[in-house]
Parts: sequence; structure tokens; C-alpha cells
Amino acid sequence: MQQHEGDEAEDITPRSDLWQGLGWVVFGVAVLVASVSMDRLQSQNINPYTVPGLLPGMLGIAMILLGGVLAVRSWRRGALAHPREPFTEHQREVRKRVWTVIALCVVYSVVLVGRGLPFWLASAIFITGSILILQRMDRDPEARRLTPRVIGKAVLIGVLAAVITQVAFQDLFLVRLP
Repeated sequence: MQQHEGDEAEDITPRSDLWQGLGWVVFGVAVLVASVSMDRLQSQNINPYTVPGLLPGMLGIAMILLGGVLAVRSWRRGALAHPREPFTEHQREVRKRVWTVIALCVVYSVVLVGRGLPFWLASAIFITGSILILQRMDRDPEARRLTPRVIGKAVLIGVLAAVITQVAFQDLFLVRLP
């Protein structure tokens, strides 16, 4: 088994590799399906090698292949042969943070973006909220305190990141954002 460096060394088991590999395959399929469904801009005589969705489609295929390799490799190493060990406290905290981030991303993509709010505002809310929520989940009780300075810093980061993203995509890359 491999070990991560840091305070809390965590075993990377074949079982965890299997689940992560399957997760990458599922995500890769979602990316590939979304890229195939993108508008090809055929009416504008776009070069087939520059159509929207080409790079995301290739990345989706890469995720499917590499996730499949990881899953098969872990299955061959006996991922399902051994009973699952109980989670440690550190593993439970990590899982909680991961599911929180997934939930935040789903809320952003399903609820905030494309529902009437300008893109920069939806993104600023998402970034600021993510910073504050994840700050509250910190292990250090002192770091969990949401002082006016911490809140102001999160708002500043959220607004700046959202505005820079909006400007970069709309003015530099000429991508129309929702």
C-alpha cells in the first residue's frame, strides 16, 4: 500500500482505487456526452478541428480510459476480495469535505448559473460561499471563526475571481457566458 505525506497518513487501498476509477469513468462519460451535444457551428463554416466540444470530448475519452485502467488494475489487485475497513476520523472528515464540495458545485451549476443571475454574480456567490463554508469545516477551531476580516476577504476573492473569469472568457476567448 502507498502512503500520502503529511500529518494524517492514509492508506491507498485497491478498494479506494476501484471507486475512484469508476468515478473518473462516470465523469468522463458525462463530459463526453456534454461535448458531443455542443453546437458545432456548422452554419458558420467552422473548421472541424476547432469546433466547440472537441477538446472536452478528448479529455472525456482520456478520463474514461484512465479511470478504466485504474479500476481494472485495482480489481486485479483484489479490491473486492477484502472486507472494507471502518473509516478513521480523518477519512470521515475528508469524505464530508468532498461531498460538501460536490454539493456546492451542483448548486452552482444547477441553481445559480443560467437562472437569471448574471454569470459574474452567480460565480461570486459560489466562490464566496465555498470559501466560507469550507473555512467553517477547518479542523482548527481558531480558523473556523468567521470574523468580519475573513468574510471580507472571502467576498473580495469571490468578486475578483468572478469578474476576472467573466472578462477573460467574454473579452479574450469570445465565449458567451450565461
